[in-house]
This record gives sequence, structure tokens and C-alpha cells, in this order.
Amino acid sequence: MNLIILGPQGSGKGTQARLVADSLGLFYFESGDFLRESAKVNPRIDEIVNKKGELLPDEEVFGLITKYFEEKHPTLENFILDGYPRSLKQYEMLKNWLLGKGKKINWVIYLTLSEDESLTRITARRICEKCDRVWNLVTNPPPAPDTCECGGRLIQRQDDTPEVVKKRLEIYQETTAPLIEVFKKDGILVSVNGEQPIDTILKEIVAKVA
Repeated sequence: MNLIILGPQGSGKGTQARLVADSLGLFYFESGDFLRESAKVNPRIDEIVNKKGELLPDEEVFGLITKYFEEKHPTLENFILDGYPRSLKQYEMLKNWLLGKGKKINWVIYLTLSEDESLTRITARRICEKCDRVWNLVTNPPPAPDTCECGGRLIQRQDDTPEVVKKRLEIYQETTAPLIEVFKKDGILVSVNGEQPIDTILKEIVAKVA
């Protein structure tokens, strides 16, 4: 089973993708973490993704991701994609690439969330400098405001500030939201309310796709 999980920033798609991957035994791929790792060795990607909060050209992202899958998960079976594709063009490229390999996307999980809630959740996100654990001051607060369970200091990512988040939400509406109609037409869309409790969302996702 090959899945895509989508939703606006703060919808909890990363959390749910990991939980779904564990529940169904899927290979997990998160495009944001992947691009941030790529940015560590590529100043151009760092400038575009981390500092400006913008998206890389579709062809460039596609090339990076397909190369990664060919190296790390060449069977192209039983995976979940978190945060990719982000545009209609990216989806068409991915769809055609998979078809050429005799594979396909079975389901697209779409987590819905209001823009105000998205902004509140993302600007409240904190990352541990020591262990990289992600906390949220609203939905998943740490033991102390600035300290992780491991004792590491919590920081806010460059792309989690209000200004950058608003820009990312605008980009999402322009490029990703139109995909929803395409997924509906293809008959693979599964919509889930992203404002529900984490366990409730997971049970609903698994029940709908399993």
C-alpha cells in the first residue's frame, strides 16, 4: 500500500504519518526533513527552503526524491509520503514515474485544519537542540517551556516564525490545495478532520485505508 498524507502546516501530518507507518509497517519519507538535510550541504537549498520559506523548482525536488527512493527503498512498495507532492505538476511527475515502474498511489490522506489554527500550532512548535525531538506549546507541551525531557534546550526553527508561516500557508493554498480536486477525481482521497485528538485521527485513517 502506497500512501500520501497532505494538510496545511500544523495539521499534524508528520505525527500521523509516523504513526500510520508504524501501524501498517510502511516506509516513511518526510520531504521537509529530507530537504533540510540536503540544505546542510547545499547553500542554495538552505537559502530557499530555510531562510525564505519558499519551494524548490518541481523538477529539482522530483530528481532529489526519486534518487533517494532508488537508493533507500527501490521496491517502491508500502511507503507513505509526508509533504510531497506539493503541486499538481509534482503529482503528475510522481504518478507517471510510479506507473513506469508498475506502481501507483493507493490513497491520499488529507488532514483538514483552519488557517488560524494552523498558524497557532506552527508558531508554537519547538525543536530540541540535543535530540531533535519536536514539541508543541499548544498540542504537545514539553515538561518545561524551554527544556526537553532529555534536558536539551528547545528552539524555534527559522521557518516557524509567524512571517514565514503565513507565506508558507499562502504557497500551500496556491499550489497544494488544487491537488485535492484531482485526488477526488482519481478516487483516492480520504479526508480526516485534523483538529481531533491524535489517537482519534489515527484510528480513522487506519480504518479508512486498511
